[in-house]
Amino acid sequence: MSEPQRSRAVFSSEDFRLIRNAIAYYVREVQDDPEASKYANLYHRLGRVG
Repeated sequence: MSEPQRSRAVFSSEDFRLIRNAIAYYVREVQDDPEASKYANLYHRLGRVG
């Protein structure tokens, strides 16, 4: 039997930085929206990843 192939990362560290910056910008734009806190939480979670 052959070994299963290793999975490849979908996003690079650079991608996480770019996504995090985009979310930070979006959070500032929609800060009065009730959904803004969800994006702020996502921003912080991405900070732990990348």
